[in-house]
Amino acid sequence: MEQAGAKLAFFYNPANLTRSTSRVRFILAGTTEVEIIKNLIYFKSKFISDFCKKAAMKKVRVSTRWLDNMAFESDVYGHKITLDADSHSGGGNRGPGPKLLMLPALGGCTGMDVISILRKMKVEVESFNVITEGYLTEEYPVHFNKIHVIYELAGKNLPLDKIEHAVRLSEEKYCGVTAVYKKAMEITSEIRIIGQP
Repeated sequence: MEQAGAKLAFFYNPANLTRSTSRVRFILAGTTEVEIIKNLIYFKSKFISDFCKKAAMKKVRVSTRWLDNMAFESDVYGHKITLDADSHSGGGNRGPGPKLLMLPALGGCTGMDVISILRKMKVEVESFNVITEGYLTEEYPVHFNKIHVIYELAGKNLPLDKIEHAVRLSEEKYCGVTAVYKKAMEITSEIRIIGQP
């Protein structure tokens, strides 16, 4: 190995991961052999980390087909969802608008987390309802800038501390929809236990 002042050129080709034809050149420069070895270890670790991230990515595909007028039909792995605009927007109101589906997507995602966690905690719930309230902007593009989630539960002697823990785990760790929405808008929530003082 060369002495002080040596420069080692290492070529990392993203084509191995993404089939891209571009190349990124990393120059590992060090005044000592120790620094060169440290640089090699760093870039090797980065290469392995990038490779693992690429390998872990899962691609999903949904087809949304135009029916007529303003109506579309999405095929979500065999489940048909009809989307349409209301009559004021020129549609036939044959299904919800695509923007409104953001609300049940959040409600379903966090709801599944919470009920699953509560079952593992041996908490028996008689009924569970997730209400999502969206607040739309007035200017274009009209979009949600805030969503408030209400967790309504009913049952005998429900432990509030365990419910709060389940909701917190969903909102902060497990719900992928919440994670995405938080990057674009404010998400707030509350818990309501029905039938208990």
